Amino acid sequence: MKTLSPRLLWIAVISFTIASCTKDEITPQPAPAVKAEVSEVSVAAVSLTEDFESGTKAAYAAANVTLGSGSWYFDEALIGNLSTDAKTGLASARIRNTGSITMNFNATGANTITISHGVFGSDGSSTWQLWISTDGGSTYTQTGSTVTTSSTTLQTATFTVNVTGNIRLSIRKVSGGSNRINIDNISISTGTSGGGGTPGDNSHLLLGNPSGAVASTSYPTNYLMDQTYYVLSYNNVRGTPNWVSWHISSSDLGSAARQDDFRANTSLPSGWYQVGATSYSGSGFDRGHNCPSADRTSTVTANSSTFLMTNMIPQAPQNNQQTWNNLEMYTRSLVTAGNEVYIIMGNYGTGGTGSNGGTTTTIDNGHVTVPSNVWKVIVVISNGNNDLSRITSSTRVIAVNTPNINSIGTDWKNYRTSVDAIEAATGYDLLSNVPAGIQQVVEAQVDNQ
Repeated sequence: MKTLSPRLLWIAVISFTIASCTKDEITPQPAPAVKAEVSEVSVAAVSLTEDFESGTKAAYAAANVTLGSGSWYFDEALIGNLSTDAKTGLASARIRNTGSITMNFNATGANTITISHGVFGSDGSSTWQLWISTDGGSTYTQTGSTVTTSSTTLQTATFTVNVTGNIRLSIRKVSGGSNRINIDNISISTGTSGGGGTPGDNSHLLLGNPSGAVASTSYPTNYLMDQTYYVLSYNNVRGTPNWVSWHISSSDLGSAARQDDFRANTSLPSGWYQVGATSYSGSGFDRGHNCPSADRTSTVTANSSTFLMTNMIPQAPQNNQQTWNNLEMYTRSLVTAGNEVYIIMGNYGTGGTGSNGGTTTTIDNGHVTVPSNVWKVIVVISNGNNDLSRITSSTRVIAVNTPNINSIGTDWKNYRTSVDAIEAATGYDLLSNVPAGIQQVVEAQVDNQ
């Protein structure tokens, strides 16, 4: 257990995510049992809400509109109050084509942003994105994944960020043509009230933010990215994630096919190098998933999200295809046996040995660093509610640390270690949200089951 990294103040709110990645229609990552929607230990301070109940705008033409929270710029958007508008209360925003609604003012600080969304009337589905600005609207960066709106009843998407200064939101419809979507109940929470809070059940960051990653371009080597189906700390210097964190329950394991749509992550901040689908070609290393494709088979969208190159590391083929694949299959077998798991995977060091032989330190003309080690921590609990409170000193915690070499053995069990050892190698605080006394016990142990 470390005390060097400051803990971020994370919020547990009634968490929602999109499409069939959700546990049910109104909670984040799926599980057979219905979860308690709010963690008992959570406290959140709301810095901004917008419910579109005040202000009027009857036409789609671009214009500013004064709402309860402040002035917003509506483009191809209006305030809808028809019976066919998906809304809470009397009104919601309605957006068509590739329209958007954007704040003309700054809010201060954000940890969690929630946005309700639904299809207007009998229209077909559309997709939209949340973009944020931390420089007064001069530049914007997409946060989280693209959201699909397909339900006529309001669903809520949750975005995890960490902004301490000014922030502006821009909600941008990006597909669906003339299909219209409704946006309602926008909330920005800072998590600064009452001493802070902890994420709720199924949050990908339930165990904590290992490196104190921040969603700000001021932290290019520790940049927090919420990809909806997993959360990661990205290192723009190494061209890989530092770590990726995610939750799995049985409803995450469906029948969606492997998409194999490896691609650059275009939501990276402007000016950052985008590792591409062919960046590893000829290097002797696999495009090794952190959050595996097979952990996200509930929907095509969920599976596709795992093929972003920000979820990849250069991994020795035998390590990726045998040792690591065996561990991933074992982890999923724990889920199908009636458990849910929280996973953090990462890498460190420089220099691995791929199929070309010899030690390689970088690939892609120096844009991508080859790690020397690949590690994973898996926390296993039976299906249930109030997950954090159910992690005890007897909870099974599996920690694995493998060398990134092609001569590695196939049995992952031979590479088990302690969480303490991984923390010593990385400098991270891996289970920071777990009570200190429990951390002390489970982080020192080496799994032997």
